[in-house]
Amino acid sequence: MSLLSKKAVVLLLAAAASLGALTVQAAKAPAKETVQGQKVSMLDGKFTFTLPKGFIANPLPASPTGASGTMYANETTKTVVIAAQNSLPEGVKVKDNDGEFLDGTAADFDSAQHQALPDYNKLSEKSLTLKATGLGVRQVDSTATQGGGTTLNTTLMAASGNRMTVIQVISRPGDMAAHETLIKQIVSGK
Repeated sequence: MSLLSKKAVVLLLAAAASLGALTVQAAKAPAKETVQGQKVSMLDGKFTFTLPKGFIANPLPASPTGASGTMYANETTKTVVIAAQNSLPEGVKVKDNDGEFLDGTAADFDSAQHQALPDYNKLSEKSLTLKATGLGVRQVDSTATQGGGTTLNTTLMAASGNRMTVIQVISRPGDMAAHETLIKQIVSGK
């Protein structure tokens, strides 16, 4: 594991943990109106997707590490999408599809999840390349108990230049088909 990916995963996990912990705060903030097809753009437009109708956006306050993001919640389906970005350590730049960096980051992420969540169960890991931009993405699918119940989670990790992003989709385990459809929509950029 390279030192670069370990630093990146620390930043990534700090962003996800900080933003996830702020979910309660964000739920109290005034939400933007539900809009048909909310467009989300990450990494200077290299990772874009449109959420289906029903998601309400709540900007999350910046974390102490400088991570910023938005939580999108769909009350009807009980699905949450957290889209966050953070800077890589100063002087670090990665290619849009840096396999070694992404593999190391995904491995470190998986290890950290095993330590943080006692019943974390990794279901699969995939290496993807977004057709529109050539951006490399690592997808980790898992289950764990969070927020008082079992959840189905997909975490998408990507990096470009001196920025990295994490997109986490959290659904109820009984909604596997809807969860997979949403993930396909996100990675296809539609």
